[in-house]
Amino acid sequence: MADSFGPMRDEDADDGVVGMGPDAGSPGKEPIRVLVVDDHALFRRGLEIVLAAEEDIQVVGEAGDGAEAVDKAADLLPDIVLMDVRMPKRGGIEACTSIKEVAPSAKIIMLTISDEEADLYDAIKAGATGYLLKEISTDEVATAIRAVADGQSQISPSMASKLLTEFKSMIQRTDERRLVPAPRLTDRELEVLKLVATGMNNRDIAKELFISENTVKNHVRNILEKLQLHSRMEAVVYAMREKILEIR
Repeated sequence: MADSFGPMRDEDADDGVVGMGPDAGSPGKEPIRVLVVDDHALFRRGLEIVLAAEEDIQVVGEAGDGAEAVDKAADLLPDIVLMDVRMPKRGGIEACTSIKEVAPSAKIIMLTISDEEADLYDAIKAGATGYLLKEISTDEVATAIRAVADGQSQISPSMASKLLTEFKSMIQRTDERRLVPAPRLTDRELEVLKLVATGMNNRDIAKELFISENTVKNHVRNILEKLQLHSRMEAVVYAMREKILEIR
């Protein structure tokens, strides 16, 4: 695990950072105000030194855990919160949600050693705009801050790959569910459902189909059970939406 600023490379990384959005960085803008959050003081200090060399970036504060980060964000209203995922007292992902509440305009970049998919997904769901691993170069930190401030999302390539893989899996699961046919009703059940859709009660349906009223009740019960619905009206709406009222 990286407990200091050491793992970051000063040279440009070949793998870079995956960004999505408009081109970042343009002259004449106010400095991007950054809050640095990490439980290692040496790492925070290293980030401050690196970012101090950037004319368009200003570190306005620092915090050592998620709870302090929320308080500092409320007071300082930074443009960017650069925050670790795993910290004592309160983690970065939990703090992310609270920061979005107290400083809605702040954009959050998770800067962490955690390459766990669960942390990536939870961070995004909590409102993070970026997820970077601490192995990135120092130059890329500043570039990522500018990009996120300008509307991009920044994710380390290895994590972006995991995210895309999960999206593909989600799409595949959705497609598989779509392949499951609607519950099949018998011809008689379809007849009953059509008559229910016209507003007819069980007695009138029984007369129309020349069956007993008790048989109609059984058919309606079976229809609801097959469709996993709770009322006649829900059954009609479902059947119309799924177009299963059409007998071919």
